[in-house]
Amino acid sequence: MSQHSAYRPGELEAEARAADIRSRWLLSLPAVVIITCAAAGPLLVMLVYSFLTPGEFGNVVWEFSLDGWSGTLVQRDIFDDTLMWADAHLSIFWRSFSLSVITTILTLIFGVPTAWFIATQPPGKRELWLFLITVPFWTNLLVRTIAIQELIRNEGVINLVLLKLGVISQPIQMMFTDFAIGFGMTYVYLPLMVLPVYAAVDKLDFRLVEAAHDLYASRWTAFRRVILPLIKPGIIAGSILVFIPSLGAYVTPRVLGGGKNLMFGNLIELQFGAGRNWPLGAALSIMLMTAVMVALIYYVRVTSRERADG
Repeated sequence: MSQHSAYRPGELEAEARAADIRSRWLLSLPAVVIITCAAAGPLLVMLVYSFLTPGEFGNVVWEFSLDGWSGTLVQRDIFDDTLMWADAHLSIFWRSFSLSVITTILTLIFGVPTAWFIATQPPGKRELWLFLITVPFWTNLLVRTIAIQELIRNEGVINLVLLKLGVISQPIQMMFTDFAIGFGMTYVYLPLMVLPVYAAVDKLDFRLVEAAHDLYASRWTAFRRVILPLIKPGIIAGSILVFIPSLGAYVTPRVLGGGKNLMFGNLIELQFGAGRNWPLGAALSIMLMTAVMVALIYYVRVTSRERADG
C-alpha cells in the first residue's frame, strides 16, 4: 500500500492547501520585509520619539515624557506654568479638517458630472477625455501649485481679467487665504475623484435608468433612487482618496497659504524645523496617521457591507 493511500481525501486537500499557503507566504516575503522596513520602521521611530523629551536644539533626549502628547492639545503658560488650551493647534486642526471636507465636497460637485460626461461618451472619445484627466499627474505637484498661484495672485490672470472687464476697481486679495488653499487643493485632487466615480459609472447598467423613466420617475428621482446607490462605492472611494491627502497636505498650503494659514502637515514640519520639538511633531504625525486609518477602516466597512448586501 502506498504512503498516500493511508490519507483520507480531506487530509490530502488540507495538506495541499497548507502547502499553497506556505508557498504564497514565501513569495510575498520580500514585499513584506520591504514594507516593514520602509513603512512600519519609520512609524515605529515616530511612536518612540513621541514618548521622549525634546532636546534643546532639536533631536530628543532619551527620557520618558508625555509632554509631546499633551502638547497636541494643551500648553504651559510661560509665566505661571499653568496649563491652557493650545488655541493655535486647535485652530490648525479645525482648518485642516474643514478645508479637507470642503475640498472633498467641491471635487465631488465637479467630479461626478465630469465622470458622467466621460462615461457616456463613445469609446473612442472616452479614452481621450481620460487621457486629459490624467495629464496633470505628469507634472510635479509644486509646479501645478505655482500655476494656481499665477491665476489668483493680485497680478494674476483672474484679477487682470476682472479689472479689464470693469467688474472690480482693485485686485481681490486671494493669495494667502483659506480660499486659495481650498481652490488649489480642489484643482490638485480633482482627478482622484473623477477616476473612481468614472469606474463606477462605467459599470452602471443604463437599462435601469431607462426603466425608471418608463415608470414616470423624474430625472432627480432616477438619480437619487437608481444612479446614486449604484455609483455610491465609487463616490466613497473618491472621497477617501481626496480627503486623506488633503488632511495631510503640505506643499499646496505652504505655497498658497503662506506662513499664517498653516495646516496639519505644515504644523508637523514646523515642529521638526523651527520649533525644535521632535516629540510633539512625532505625536502630531501619529495623530494624523490615526485619522487616516479611521477613514480607511470606515471605507472598508462600508464597501464590505455593500458587497454583503449585493
